[in-house]
Amino acid sequence: MFDSLNISNRIKETAKKQNILIGKMLSECSLSKNTLSTMQSRGFLPSLETINKIADYLDCSVDYLIGRTDIPEINKKDVS
Repeated sequence: MFDSLNISNRIKETAKKQNILIGKMLSECSLSKNTLSTMQSRGFLPSLETINKIADYLDCSVDYLIGRTDIPEINKKDVS
């Protein structure tokens, strides 16, 4: 099973590495500003669609965000 705390931490770390403001990212992905804190405090797992939006925004794979790989580019959506 996937751990919402680990996913939210990976999202935060990836955004930080890219100098992306969390609030801006969430807003541009049409998500609540409380999305990550809800994931951390209540164990909320967002929908696959939401995880996909965040992965696209951060230019990494969904597999990376959910912890199936430590390489952000593996299985990344090809936008050709």
